[in-house]
Amino acid sequence: MSLESLVWPKDLIDLDQLTAEHIHATLDVAETFREVSEREIKKVPTLRGKLVVLFFHENSTRTRLSFEVAAKRLSADTTALSASGSSMAKGETLLDTARNIMAMNPDALVMRHAASGASSFLGQRLACPVLNAGDGAHAHPTQALLDLMTIRRLKGRVAGLKVAIIGDLAHSRVARSNMIGLTRLGAKVAVAGPPSMLVGGLAEEYGVSVHTRPEPAVEGADAVIMLRIQLERQSGRLFPGAREYARVYGLNLERLALAKPDCLVLHPGPVNQGVEMTPEVYDHPRSVILEQVTNGVAVRMALLYLLIDNAERRTPAERS
Repeated sequence: MSLESLVWPKDLIDLDQLTAEHIHATLDVAETFREVSEREIKKVPTLRGKLVVLFFHENSTRTRLSFEVAAKRLSADTTALSASGSSMAKGETLLDTARNIMAMNPDALVMRHAASGASSFLGQRLACPVLNAGDGAHAHPTQALLDLMTIRRLKGRVAGLKVAIIGDLAHSRVARSNMIGLTRLGAKVAVAGPPSMLVGGLAEEYGVSVHTRPEPAVEGADAVIMLRIQLERQSGRLFPGAREYARVYGLNLERLALAKPDCLVLHPGPVNQGVEMTPEVYDHPRSVILEQVTNGVAVRMALLYLLIDNAERRTPAERS
């Protein structure tokens, strides 16, 4: 199926909106934009004159910077808004803030929010495309897409691979989106974490195997995605302590040896070294964490281009 024949959603809230064809097409476009980032002049005029609003109601460094770099490399104008620096700190509602943003006629809104469903809420009410940059413990589609790009370009495929996801599954929006994306592209997914941090129905829905120890998930894996402990989203302590967590669930060289010899090690960042993985694993040749950062810019360039282009091709009736 060609890129032109695909029907794209107005917004990107999570990967369950995309077919395998959509995902592969996005990654193909991202590959072309990755080449832009390797040039001496890292800029193309693709979105010249467009305005991208970065609305980060929740703290972020990597994702916010990645989206900003992506927009600027496409020659788009950007403006950033945070909760602490907006009228929301004075009591303005999310919808009122969004209406004021729309009065500026942006071409896309990138949003991160601590509440699950916030990006979907705005997407249903705003005319421009809304890209979810992480909403609560619900979804983080662009992180999953950059993980898929990293695996696909280094392995040549995703279908048929075994991918392990280890850590705080219950509170991880990265885990949820990755389970959807990986299984949609034909990967076999195994997850593992403390019993108090395991996922529920989503794993059953997508045929993901669930373990309470990391060893069976890592054994024979082609890629291992380690998750950050989401302390800020936990209502109480769900494990004995960082040292005990590292001993039982952290990725060390001994556990990594259970995976295939060419297994990739991924992490959405920031990494708590010595907890989620040892420094030896973080600096291991199989670690592709910095490769993920590079691919993240390319993926976000692709999504901004695809969704803004899709919005321009929609009829007035479809926009209302």
